[in-house]
Order: sequence, then C-alpha cells, then structure tokens
Amino acid sequence: MNTNKNINKNVNNNINNNIGKTIRKTVFASAAAVLCAQALAASPAAVEPTLATVTVNASRDALALDQANGTGSRLGLTARETPASVAVVDRATIELRGADNTQEVLSSVPGVTAAAPPGSAGTVYYRGFGASSLSQLFNGITPQYDAIAARPIDSWIIERVEVIGGPSTYLFGAGAVGGSINYVSKLAQRDADLFEWRVRYGSFANADLALGLNRRLGEAAGARHAVRLDVNRSHSDGYVDGQRRDALNAAASLLSDFGPSLSHTLALEYQHEHVDRPYWGTPLRNPATGDAGIDPATRFKNYNSADGVYEQTVRWARSLLEYRLSPNTTLKNTVYHYDALRDYRNVETYAFNAANTAVLRSGALLQRHDQQLRGERIEWAHKGALAGMAADWSAGLDYSRNTQTRFPLSLSGPVSSVDPLWFSTERFFDVPGMTPGFTPDRTNQVNTLALFLENRLRLRPDLALLTALRHDRIDIALRNHKAASASNPAYFEHDYRPTTGRLGLMYDLTPHANVYVQYSTAADPPAGILSSVSYSQARGSELTTGRQFELGSKFDYLDGRGSATLAAYRIERKNLAIADPDHPGATLPVGQQSSRGVEAATSFKLSPSWQVQGNLAYTDAQYDAFVETSGGVAVSRAGKTPANIPTWVSNLWLSWKPSAALQLGLDARRVSRRYGNTANSVSDAGYTLFGANLSYQLRRNTQLTVRVKNLTDKIYAANVGASSFYLGAPRSLDLTLQSWY
Repeated sequence: MNTNKNINKNVNNNINNNIGKTIRKTVFASAAAVLCAQALAASPAAVEPTLATVTVNASRDALALDQANGTGSRLGLTARETPASVAVVDRATIELRGADNTQEVLSSVPGVTAAAPPGSAGTVYYRGFGASSLSQLFNGITPQYDAIAARPIDSWIIERVEVIGGPSTYLFGAGAVGGSINYVSKLAQRDADLFEWRVRYGSFANADLALGLNRRLGEAAGARHAVRLDVNRSHSDGYVDGQRRDALNAAASLLSDFGPSLSHTLALEYQHEHVDRPYWGTPLRNPATGDAGIDPATRFKNYNSADGVYEQTVRWARSLLEYRLSPNTTLKNTVYHYDALRDYRNVETYAFNAANTAVLRSGALLQRHDQQLRGERIEWAHKGALAGMAADWSAGLDYSRNTQTRFPLSLSGPVSSVDPLWFSTERFFDVPGMTPGFTPDRTNQVNTLALFLENRLRLRPDLALLTALRHDRIDIALRNHKAASASNPAYFEHDYRPTTGRLGLMYDLTPHANVYVQYSTAADPPAGILSSVSYSQARGSELTTGRQFELGSKFDYLDGRGSATLAAYRIERKNLAIADPDHPGATLPVGQQSSRGVEAATSFKLSPSWQVQGNLAYTDAQYDAFVETSGGVAVSRAGKTPANIPTWVSNLWLSWKPSAALQLGLDARRVSRRYGNTANSVSDAGYTLFGANLSYQLRRNTQLTVRVKNLTDKIYAANVGASSFYLGAPRSLDLTLQSWY
C-alpha cells in the first residue's frame, strides 16, 4: 500500500509539474507577444485606446440569421444565405442564458440534447444520431474522437457555437451524418480595446473567476497588432457526494496586420480539468423496465471508488495566415497542433440486486489516452462570375495526422456489494487485480488527405445554386503493443476513399424571406471511432453512407419584429455494422438507420421591453435494419428507436426589461421520453425544466445577475442507460458580477 501511495504521489507530482510548466509557457508566450507587439508599436502614431461599453441583452438578430459563419459553408455566407439548417449561438446569447459550459450552450439549438457521463463526456444527440455520427469541431478542426475530446469546457473562452443539421462530411470530413457542431474560440480583434472580468459563486460551492483583455497595440514598421488573453478558473464541490472539480482554461492570440493584404494570427489554448471521485450514474430500481425510476434517496449517492479520478490536459496551437490577392480573391493557410492527455481511475458500473437491497459495483477501469493531432489546411476563396452570373468559389487541401495510444487495464467483474444508502468504498488500487502504472494496448494512426470545392452561383438575382464536393483519402494503421494473435495482429492497415457533397437551391421570396431545398451526403465509421477503432471493427469494413433531403425557409415577419426558421428533413444511414445471425461475434456492414423530422425556431419582439424566443423539434428515428447479439442470440431491432433520442425537444425564453437597468427572464425546456437501449425495454418519462434570472445594471459597464436553474428541483436523467441513469443537476442558485471596460 505504501508503494502505491509513493507511486501515486510521484505521478501526481509529475502531472503537477507538467501543468505548472504548461501554465508558465502559456503566460510567458502571451506576455512575450504583448511585449514584442508593444515594442513594435512604440511610435507617436500608436492608436489611442477606445473603451467599449457592452450591455448584455436580447439582440435584434436573436437567431443570428445575418451573421456570417464558417460552419454552414466555407463561402462566408450568413445563416440566411445558406440552404441548410444553421444555428448560431453568439456570445451575447451565451451570456444572456447563463450557459456555463459548451454543452449548456447547445441547449439553445433546436432538437439538440447533450450529457457528460465521464466515459463519453462529449455525448450529443441531434436529428436522430449521436456518437460517431456527429462531428464536434474546435475552430473548424475535428479531433476525430468527438464523444471523448468534446467533453464540455467552461464557456468563457468561447466566442460562439455554430451548428449545421444533417450530413456535412463535405465540409469537415468523415463522421457527420447527423450534423456538425463547431466551438469557436475568442480571438484578438482589431476594432476595439476591451477589458472584462467576471466573478460567480453559487450552489455546491460553484465558483468561477474570469478575465478577458483585448488590446490594440498600434502600428510600426508597416505592421499593426492586437493581442487578446482570456483566462478563467473554476471550482465546484459537485451535487453528488464526494465529487470535486477544478478547471483552468486560457486562450491567448496575437493578430498582426502586415499591410492591407497580409494578416497572421497566432492562437494558443490551454485546458486543464481535474475531477475527484467523478459521478458515473445512479442505478435503476428493479424491475428496470418501461419508464424506470431511481430510489430518490440515492439521488446524490456516489458509488465510485473513494479516490476515483478523471483528469485531462489539452493544448491547442494554431497559425492562421490570410493573404488577399485582390479585393475578390483570398488565400488562407491554417497550421494546427492538438495534444491531449486523459486519465481515468474509476469503478464505473452500478446495479441494484433483484430485491433492491444492495448495489452491485463492477467495471474497474484504469485508462490513459495519449493523443496528438497535427494538420494543415490551405483554402482559396474567390468572388467572380461564371457565364455572366455572379459566382463565389472556395477550394482547398486538408491534411491531418491523428495518433492516439490507449493504456487500458479493465476488470469487468464485481468489485463489491454495498448498502444503497449507508456505505463506504475502497481506494481504487485496493481493488483485487488492479495495479498502478500504464501499459500501452494499441496505437491508432489516422492519416487524412482531402480536396474540397464549393460554389454559389447566382442563377438569377433571387435564385442561387449552392454546390459542394469533397474527396477524402483516409489511411488507418493499428499497432498492437500486446501479444499478437490471429484476432489481434501486431500491425494492420486499412483505407477508405469517401466522396461526399451537397446540392442546394435557395430562392428569395423577398429581401427578408426565402425558401430552400438541399440534398447532402456523408460518411462515417460503421462501428467505433477511427482514432480508437479495433482490428475486429476495422477489418474489411467500409464507411457508412448517409444522405439527407431537406426543405426549409428563413424569414422575418411583422416589419422585422420577429424572425423564424423552418426545416423538414429525412436522413438515411446505410452499411451499419450489425451482428451476423449465422456467426456470433462477427459483424456485417448491412444495417440501416433513418430519421425524419421538423424543426422550427423564432424570436419575436413583443414590445420594446418584452421579447420571446423559442424552438421546437420533432424527430422520428428508427433502425430500419439492425441486428445485435443479446445473450449469444442474434436479435433484430428493426423498427426500434435508437437510445437517448427524444421525439420532442422544445425551449422557451421570455425576457422583460422594465427599465434601462433591470432585466428579468424566465425559461423552460421540455425533453420527451427516451429509451435506454436498442431493445426499447427501458425508458425515462421525459422531463420539463424551468429557470429564472434577474440582471441589474449597477453602473454603465457593471452588471449583477441572479440565476436559478431547475427551479422546481426536478429529478431527471440527462442520459438514459439500460441499468442506470446519469442524473442532471438539481436546483441551483448563483450570483454573478460582471464588468466591461
């Protein structure tokens, strides 16, 4: 036991030393950028600082229809100009709705549900799909391990979140049948100086301190510079027994304009999160069938090991170069590096015994993910004409190399049986068979080379044709670090060559209303994720194919007091890996999954002081052809609904501003029943959450906000499983003081 303690102490010391070094490097790099740019700017011509006055309230363009985005298209189109469902949650909306992390931001998007169970903390469901069928991007870059790498982070360093519904592989590569989500970080701006800070404290000792600085540094030797630094530190004792979370996020960037045609941005990000005794879920009472339930007395119980841990350290570095060849032609080059280290040390699975008198604990896992991603993207954009018609073009080359090594030590058997309410749990390395230290299992390397082309052609002043095409060359290599066998060879290679695209037509009924129709395709892995796929999953497999038909409209109404979007779609995904009925343990790429649905969103200014916003999504998702092995027997799940897909999701926000200084808000969210397994034998009953907030402008640039979430203290499942539910947060109250200068 002393040996284990010494090893743990040494590991923790090494981790803390590495964290300290990384923080120092980030601070030193930011300071160096500021000092160098200030030295260059030390001239009489330096720009005088301009102080910004910022007020957080409901904007006129609440649906962000007229904001350009890089997720719906590479052509710099606004959401209104794009023939697809594109949702943008901008910084003002993030502040207004009190979204603490990136998953809370997603609750503003029609039809999206998300949860953060530690084993797949980036879990998001959209348009009937989840897991590997959704791409989650960071500044347009996918880590290709989205259900893990897209773990929610504090939202302070995020400028906005952009979402496109349905197949979008043609924009960002494989893995986007259900849609793509892009988290866009704050970057240095050339148009204003800004200093802001925020202090928040609330229930469960939730505390957050955040600082932000954007500074124009003037002009010298033909170059103009701006620097930005955003940092936040957060802590929470958690709402479940024993859980404690600490996180640090920092984003620094230096923008340099070298004359009117050339600009460069260096962007660095650092994210560190440490969670003691993370919560993995609450077991269901038996019999766990139909609308299953938990024992309310176990709501805050934590059955993990006494010293369970989740920890991650993420570093991003990006070089963004833009050269304007002419007023109509631009070249962009993005070089990036991503490094992530994730550690797990937990007992993860809990279930009641048949009599509901004891909780059976199992599934001890010691795990490390060591991942590095390097890549480069070259883009060309041009506005011109084709056969006398206005034509916008975008084309480019995308290359990346993603390498990940996993170090699992898993014990699937029972660990202990405890009283549901009165218990203590062991230290993790006291679990029989569990020893400290990381032994590599398998290294996955994914090399991707892609060519892409996109065009918008104005057939008439009121009619535009949008087309896009992408071809990927994906090569994967698996290196087995353990004893080789026929079922797990020492080395294995496989390749995929998907070609995907989009064809869309947009017709402007008026300058403020349009209708569109589009057809798009996608490709994603048949099972697993390429950066962690096993030999059995990859052998002889091909990427699944997806396609979508969508019809929609975007418009303003009542003289611009309101705006709205409507969309109807059908998505099909083919070649899913399913169990082979004749050969148990083997799979066949012949499955099919589909979804169809309708989405609507609106924002309406009832009066100068009242505004209402809302969205509604209906999803009908099912397996059309799917067979899985249950108890050694192949069972068809055709006609069943995929797990955790609700039929209805709706949101409503109401705000009232009775005076220039005071604003009050109410919100409601409804999520309908979801199933916990592919057999649809376990479900929740759905849930409705309410919230309220009050903001008061203490001074011109200082605001105090009181916010209550889950106003009725509803017990609900954020994520539904077959034997346990991952419960959402109970009622909470927080107080936020924020100021801008």
